[in-house]
Amino acid sequence: MTGPDPDVPGWVRGRRLGLDVGTARIGVASCDPDGILATPVETIRVASGDPDWTAELRRLGELVEEYGALAVIVGLPTSLKGRDTASTAMARSFVAALGAASPDLEVEFVDERLTTVTAGAALHGAGRNTRQQRGVIDQAAAVVLLQAWLDSRRARR
Repeated sequence: MTGPDPDVPGWVRGRRLGLDVGTARIGVASCDPDGILATPVETIRVASGDPDWTAELRRLGELVEEYGALAVIVGLPTSLKGRDTASTAMARSFVAALGAASPDLEVEFVDERLTTVTAGAALHGAGRNTRQQRGVIDQAAAVVLLQAWLDSRRARR
């Protein structure tokens, strides 16, 4: 089925990418076209970084094309009280650069408070050494935030 799902107002079938933007790495996740399950994709190493994000946007563009992504969901890291932090400014900088580089790509923020903590705890519980696998944590955090976004959309269906 292409186009909007008649049972979900505003839902368009297709893949989305979830991003956990950090100072050293960007975790990337994807979902299935029906928006049911988020899965890890890769970790992009930050080489260019703020403010232009050239290398990172180049790789993300390749992933958007490879996955046929309709939109990118970016985690917005705020303090536990919901206030902006230095990480919030960095995520906003990335989204501004992404918007300039890909103006037709839909980009949406999602609250990502505690996603890295949740991802790390889940990996640790699965017996993974999280200290040695920070890139895996970034991917897992991207999965957590994308899944939360998908679940919030599904709750509206």
